[in-house]
Amino acid sequence: MEPSRAERIVAALRERDVMAHVAGAGVYRAGIRVVIPDGREALWDTDGAAALEAQVLRDGVLVGFVPSIEGSEDFDDAQTVAAIAAADYDAESDPGSVGVPERPPAAERGGIRETVPRHTGRPGVLGRLLGRR
Repeated sequence: MEPSRAERIVAALRERDVMAHVAGAGVYRAGIRVVIPDGREALWDTDGAAALEAQVLRDGVLVGFVPSIEGSEDFDDAQTVAAIAAADYDAESDPGSVGVPERPPAAERGGIRETVPRHTGRPGVLGRLLGRR
């Protein structure tokens, strides 16, 4: 999205009491950052794709997403504002809104306990290249 369009959309979202800001997404490209009151934020259209979609982050970690909205590549500013303002970030069953499935308990994953691999004491590729055998 062009920065000038992002600024127009942010201004219109703020008129609707949506906490929106322009998010820099690169040279001559911008997106929309919407602050969600529970501490999350949605980054709309920062990837340069034609369709309107968002990634939902908490402390910089992806916690959900809004899939591409069908037909949004042809949205004008008013339609884009309406789509962003109407997004329900808490719904899990609506295909146009955020939904992150819960991880099943270990018993449902076949009883496999996930662990972080421990260091074996042997050097990795960089260590072998530097002669640390």
